[in-house]
Amino acid sequence: MRSLIHQTTSVNEKNLYCIMKFRKLQFVPFLLMIFLVKNSFGQNKAVTFSNHPDWDFTVSMKARLEIEPSVTKMPIKLFLISDVEGEFEGFRNLLISNKVMDENYNWTFGKGHVVICGDLFDRGNEVPECLWLIYKLEQDAKAKGGYVHTLLGNHDIMNLSGDLRYVQPKYLEEAKAAGIDYMSLYSKDTELGKWLRTKNIIEKIGDNLCMHAGVAPQINKLKMTLQDINNKCRPFYDKAARMEKNVDPSVADFFAGSTSLFWYRGYFAEPKATEAEVNETLTLYGVKRIVVGHTIVPGNVGFYYNRKVLGLDVNQHAGNHQAALFEKGKWFKVDDKGTQIELLTVN
Repeated sequence: MRSLIHQTTSVNEKNLYCIMKFRKLQFVPFLLMIFLVKNSFGQNKAVTFSNHPDWDFTVSMKARLEIEPSVTKMPIKLFLISDVEGEFEGFRNLLISNKVMDENYNWTFGKGHVVICGDLFDRGNEVPECLWLIYKLEQDAKAKGGYVHTLLGNHDIMNLSGDLRYVQPKYLEEAKAAGIDYMSLYSKDTELGKWLRTKNIIEKIGDNLCMHAGVAPQINKLKMTLQDINNKCRPFYDKAARMEKNVDPSVADFFAGSTSLFWYRGYFAEPKATEAEVNETLTLYGVKRIVVGHTIVPGNVGFYYNRKVLGLDVNQHAGNHQAALFEKGKWFKVDDKGTQIELLTVN
């Protein structure tokens, strides 16, 4: 599938187009989608799909980008998903089928909130398309009293810090062919790069503690506020793949595979967290449940630890498009056909 963002206007975008034209390359859609060095507030960008013109949408550049809050009040309803991983069609169908937006990408979720628990990057074929859709929906949601929370997962941090093991080869090949360093496409100088760096790795949304992977016992012992965690970790998003040995140990814990909020697997894999450790996290942050993606297990989307942990990761990349919905005091598993099944405890 080929897609394109139109109306490229900055000098660098024009240079990129000339490079591709001169080298007689096939058009490189994702590069033009990302390569927005200057924020052209008020200008619309059209994202188009050659094979699916009915998927086309327009994005308006934001006036400014602000760091997301770490704590938000409980909304009237929630739609929660994780590990989108560039699967645009499945993501789009989930949002439409569950009345988060309509087929024209208009926000229809009212004052509800959408929570994306990390991993926007890698594996799928439409990563920038997914990013721009989320960028657009954030603005539309706010205009109608809703909100979109986007938390960063391990694959997002990997892309920002130069660990490109799971990047779709086409992105690297097309960047190389155009004479562009892939890492520069999501740098602090691009609109999407700046936008991604406003995102948190953990948030409290009502009585839900949301992140990509989970809270290890070592993190509980630090007894840090959520805002302190996000503020302390944000400067290291770009450095996660090459953390210095002399870094503050409390920062290192947030990026180490066994303890990181975006790498931890202790709720689903051995050695498993105890229910007492889960309770400690709930008490520390004053919540009723922890919401995570990252680890695929047969029971997802589902509750664990006596409804204290909600697992979301169902392998969107393999075509299993599901999410969780909280509405009218009840929790549901939902799919891309709009089917709702009330969520019970898995174990």
